[in-house]
Amino acid sequence: MPTTTLTRRERKINAALWTAQVLLALLFVFAGGMKLVAPPEMLKGPIEFPVLFLRFIGVCELAGGLGLVLPGLLRIRTGLTPLAAGGLVIIMIGAVATTLAGGMGAGAVVPFVVGLLAAAIAYGRSRRVPLRTSPRRRLALQPAV
Repeated sequence: MPTTTLTRRERKINAALWTAQVLLALLFVFAGGMKLVAPPEMLKGPIEFPVLFLRFIGVCELAGGLGLVLPGLLRIRTGLTPLAAGGLVIIMIGAVATTLAGGMGAGAVVPFVVGLLAAAIAYGRSRRVPLRTSPRRRLALQPAV
């Protein structure tokens, strides 16, 4: 299969997407990891949720953070990156709603901006500059004739 080269504009978009992906991956791996290892007393927020629910959110954040970068780095199942970003958008919608419901209006800005970045990654990696799968992987995934 011939390889396609990226235009100058696509290279800039690709660099911006990778930067956002790495930064959000670090954020979500840290946040998710903390929700998994922190004692229940530290997991209290503006609204009290069951500890198991918060641990579940931690697993989702950890998986989403890894899903932002690992498929592209390994060039395996690269279509998972926009799905991971979309899942993180859903989590951030919940974070914004929880923050607003808890009476911390200004505190909702951070999850809102993080959600916008995740949405930009989902759009950029699905429509603008999709990640490419390794040529060897592409051949291995094709059905035998």
